[in-house]
Amino acid sequence: MLTKLRDIVHKVASSASVSDSLDVLVKETCLAMSTECCSVYIADHQLKTYELMASQGLDVAPGSIVMDFDEGLVGLVGRRAEPINVADVKKHREFKHFPETGEDAFHSFLGTPIIYRREVLGVLVVQQRDSRHFDESEESFLITLAAQLAVIFAHAKAQGIWPENEITVLHGAAASQGIAIARAWCDLTRPELEDVLPASVVCSKSDIRRLDEAINAACNDFRKLRKRLDLDLNADVLAIFDLFTHLLNDPMLRDAIVERINNGDMAEWALRQAVDDFSARFGAMSDPYLKQRAADIKELGQRLLTFLQQQSAPEWNIEQPIVLLARELTAGMLAAIPRGKLAGLVAEEGAVNAHAAILARAMGIPAVMGVDFRPRLVHGKHIVLDGYQGMVFVEPSGVVVQEYERLLEEEAEIQSLLDSEFTSNTQTADGTEIEIHLNAGLSADTGIAINDGVDGVGLYRTEIPFLMQSSFPSEDDQCALYQSILEAYRGQPVVMRSLDIGGDKPLPYLTIEEDNPFLGWRGIRFTLDHPDIFLMQIRAMLRASDGMDNLAILLPMVSGLNELLDAKVLIQRAFDEVAELFDAEGKTLHPPSLGVMVEVPSILYQLDAVAQHVDFISVGTNDLTQYLLAVDRNNVRVADVYDSLHPAVIAALQSIVSTCQRNQLPVCVCGELAGDPLGAMLLIGMGYRQLSMNTRSVARIKYVLRHLDIKAVQEHVKTISSLTMADEIRAESESFLKLHNLGDILRVCR
Repeated sequence: MLTKLRDIVHKVASSASVSDSLDVLVKETCLAMSTECCSVYIADHQLKTYELMASQGLDVAPGSIVMDFDEGLVGLVGRRAEPINVADVKKHREFKHFPETGEDAFHSFLGTPIIYRREVLGVLVVQQRDSRHFDESEESFLITLAAQLAVIFAHAKAQGIWPENEITVLHGAAASQGIAIARAWCDLTRPELEDVLPASVVCSKSDIRRLDEAINAACNDFRKLRKRLDLDLNADVLAIFDLFTHLLNDPMLRDAIVERINNGDMAEWALRQAVDDFSARFGAMSDPYLKQRAADIKELGQRLLTFLQQQSAPEWNIEQPIVLLARELTAGMLAAIPRGKLAGLVAEEGAVNAHAAILARAMGIPAVMGVDFRPRLVHGKHIVLDGYQGMVFVEPSGVVVQEYERLLEEEAEIQSLLDSEFTSNTQTADGTEIEIHLNAGLSADTGIAINDGVDGVGLYRTEIPFLMQSSFPSEDDQCALYQSILEAYRGQPVVMRSLDIGGDKPLPYLTIEEDNPFLGWRGIRFTLDHPDIFLMQIRAMLRASDGMDNLAILLPMVSGLNELLDAKVLIQRAFDEVAELFDAEGKTLHPPSLGVMVEVPSILYQLDAVAQHVDFISVGTNDLTQYLLAVDRNNVRVADVYDSLHPAVIAALQSIVSTCQRNQLPVCVCGELAGDPLGAMLLIGMGYRQLSMNTRSVARIKYVLRHLDIKAVQEHVKTISSLTMADEIRAESESFLKLHNLGDILRVCR
């Protein structure tokens, strides 16, 4: 039966259309189960009906039988979300007779729901003339088949080719806010790295020469693309192209490709293997920012493949504004299209932390990532892209277009308002000071542009230099990098997180394999086990702070007081060593501030003890939420469970700020929650006065906070503290912002 099951699933998945796949399904199921009738009903959740879409055995055309969710045995299967096995359907109280189908001849009935992520997509039914219950093996087969079909059907639904869709609506993750109305455009000619197949080299020297020429051409191309955007973007975002050039010049990638060429592989095949290897290392990491660096490696590989095969970058002749759709968007694609011709972006792969998404936000171009689509079916079609909700409408109705044209006008008015009221300092309506800091780390290899609207850097990730090189970066190299960051924010605090590596973020030159990397050898656990690495990094930070004294050191993944105390011993040792060097030069080394990240739930219960040994606390709401709710925030199957407004998370945040206030300890929130209008409002109501966020969130959060009275927000926090559901907290908080005339800002940020 397992072989039959696989055959059915394969044939259904490889069918040319949904209608063909459903026809194949009912015919093949009849054969596999030796039944006389098989039918599939598709659920329409808007109309709350089941429609017969295909049948082998019933004498009726697809679409001619429609029943409500509360009708018939099919409706009962859907309502109960479990199989129904009946020996004689006519005796069942839920039976509904459709004489035109010719089903009078059938008595036995077995129906099972097709469920994907709690949603019933349809009902699969088999029937026979004999009055009997289907046996356990038959029922098991149909249940297993339905579970396999659910994934295929969900994929079709995500692509917008599901029968219930009157217009095609594609769904994804909102990566860059905004609205675009234009024609869809796909590049159907680009060579794909994944299409490269194993091939042997004829002359290794010739292929190595081709590789070097491709690397040089790619470097020149990235420099040209960077120059094209030089006037539009700040240095922080332009650093993306510098990062690509840095990676191309690093011998590590080239050496990995050359080694494979020398072992007999053609340059293209050697390139694919090396890129797959490097991108897999980053793709296995849990940190969303670092995980997306896998896409950077793939982009490099794709660019090199283009020059290996064509020796020139493609030139696109685009006359009218377009919505660019691609399997994986790259920074090169964005730069290659004239600025005024790019209305929006849609990608099948990638997430909100991908470089393409970061560039899109910096350029003010709406983008949706993680969208399932078929390029040849959407190319040239009229598109409405909603970068707030993460939706893409293909060939929308006039009513939909008119509504989004109205929203475009509102969006322009709101942005004009934000720009006109932007100020360097942030106060609530009643004069309460709130510090706004940046989460940084993108330009870890080049430095960060100064943003006059922030009060410093609340979180600077130091992992990038370690992950991008073929060996541990030297102390001098680290010192130079940290010095450029501290210099860029002279007079403002810069919180540098110590190396958060290990487990899920393995170094290419220090392989770590674990069954559960999220709970493994990472963060402070790794650096305490490698005091040589930790001491080198801390010394580099201390040396870099010479003459600026704006350094603060943050320790990640601290789960108990013992880890903090062990780290402090090493930090003091590094301080003594650098202080001795400074003394010899007639300089004075000032001790940096020291803090810990509250992201492991256990530390919540030791905060009073921890407070006696640190100068500040930083709350990482992303990991704190993940660990409190026991949910991987990067796993789409449980993405709906991850919610920073969960009552448990709210209670934990209130406990943290209360403990810090009691110990007179500064506390900053540096997770995504701080950059969300609802989250920022709730945080200041709890008592937080320092928020750290991504650059794109600064203007809106400043605007929201300046229009709120702290006492009113505190009363709101008291109200939501008694609520027991995240949806209730969100609804009440949205109503609160709307009551204070901030509904438009809220809509724009969703």
